[in-house]
Amino acid sequence: MTVQRGERVVLDRVTLGIAQGEHIAILGPNGSGKSTLIKVISRDLYPVQKAEPWSLKILGRERWRLFDLRNRLGIVSNDWMQMCTRDYAGFEIVLSGFFGSVGIWPNHEVTPEMQRKAREVMELLEIAHLAGRNTNEMSSGEARRILIGRALVHGPRALVLDEPASSLDLHASHELREILRKLAANGIGIVMVTHHLPDIIPEIRRVVAMRGGQVYRDGPKERVLQAATLSELFGLEVEVFERGGYYHVL
Repeated sequence: MTVQRGERVVLDRVTLGIAQGEHIAILGPNGSGKSTLIKVISRDLYPVQKAEPWSLKILGRERWRLFDLRNRLGIVSNDWMQMCTRDYAGFEIVLSGFFGSVGIWPNHEVTPEMQRKAREVMELLEIAHLAGRNTNEMSSGEARRILIGRALVHGPRALVLDEPASSLDLHASHELREILRKLAANGIGIVMVTHHLPDIIPEIRRVVAMRGGQVYRDGPKERVLQAATLSELFGLEVEVFERGGYYHVL
């Protein structure tokens, strides 16, 4: 598939399959097309109709009502982060995931089951203590986990994360990685876009490297995260080392 924004081609004849339950990282420099690919998956963008024949199936189906799709795929992006960081309490933001809104509105019928599920998700993410605090008073790491909670209330098949550790300090990044490992262990597929190797948790076994709107490499993590590959991908000579299942560059 090909995606064009204005006159610029941002995805160029990309072919990619992701299995249900698979944990995968989409890696590449800024402007490589990573975030655009996520917007295609979430149906915020569509391929160019006349570029070439294309198809896009998600969970085996080509056609989705947008609200239903976003219930099956928990989307966590910086766009949503900006929309949800405001004077709403953490519990309200998590609960609003049931309605695809930011916050609870008078026309929303909140059931006891929804409240129970929202509390359960917050316990899982270790953020129950943030239920009454407004998101615009939280740290970036706390607000990020609130947003993940909002994405999880429907019990999605996969969590789609666009640069999840952006703006987080070392401690918050570590906490987020531990939470993502817990979710992966609970059977939630992780699809992560990043340009930062330490974001790639050990449970992610496959890496898709993107460059110039195309898939540059796609395969097992050990094969893609090689010094020669990453040096060419980012245009910078690097050394790669692995420790405790995490990869780092020097």
